[in-house]
Amino acid sequence: MNTVKHTLTSVPRQGRRREVVENDEFAAFARRIIRAHGRRVATGDVEALRDLVALSAVIDDAIGEAVIGLRAFGYSWAEIGARLGISRQAAQQRWGGQS
Repeated sequence: MNTVKHTLTSVPRQGRRREVVENDEFAAFARRIIRAHGRRVATGDVEALRDLVALSAVIDDAIGEAVIGLRAFGYSWAEIGARLGISRQAAQQRWGGQS
C-alpha cells in the first residue's frame, strides 16, 4: 500500500496555529523502515520476530499520544474520529480515558 493520506496538520483551523511539518513524508519513511525490518526477519532471523511484533504496541502508544495531543490542541472527538474513519463515540471510548 503506497498511498499517502494527508494528516490533520493539512487542515488549518481558525484560531489554531500550527507548524509546517512533513508528516506525510515522515510517515512514509517510518513505513519503509518497518517493512524493511519485516524483510530482515523473513530472511531467517526468528529471534527478531518478537521485536517486530512489539512494534505494534509502540504504534498503539504513539497513536494514543497523538490523539491526546490533538485533543489538547483543540480538535474535537468528531474531527479525530472522522480522520480515522470511526465515529466520535468510538474515538472517545478508545482514547478518552488516556491522559
